[in-house]
Amino acid sequence: MTKILFFMAGVLMVVLFASCGSNKDLQERAPAQFNKVYYTYNSNGIELNIPVVSIQDELVSLDAVYFHGMKSVLEKSDDQPNLYVANFRMGTGDMVMDADPAKEYGNKPPQLPEESPFSIDEDEAILVFTQDDKIKYYKLTGIVEKE
Repeated sequence: MTKILFFMAGVLMVVLFASCGSNKDLQERAPAQFNKVYYTYNSNGIELNIPVVSIQDELVSLDAVYFHGMKSVLEKSDDQPNLYVANFRMGTGDMVMDADPAKEYGNKPPQLPEESPFSIDEDEAILVFTQDDKIKYYKLTGIVEKE
């Protein structure tokens, strides 16, 4: 009898854990009001800029973004308080190459690809944000390149 109980408890645990992982749904409503999202290329790679018109900082936290097959943390810009920036290292910057490995210490490797939890086009990104202590996702569309 106890073997059946342990088996049933194990099956219940597997079902519970499997259902928790499948709660990744795109939100229909934006977590903030955004201006036109754009990206630029710099010496290190891609810089994605997300200008925010209004956000309730105490309720919503913008955490990360998936863009062009990579994931990066979002940080508030020091220069512009309503701008969130994500940097994607492409490995195109200056690197020190030397026979002595110690001299190559400061080199930053390119970012590894990280697949988005949702399929997106080249002009789209998935915004990862936290609201009510829950991780949520929102699709940003119409992203343009600025020079």
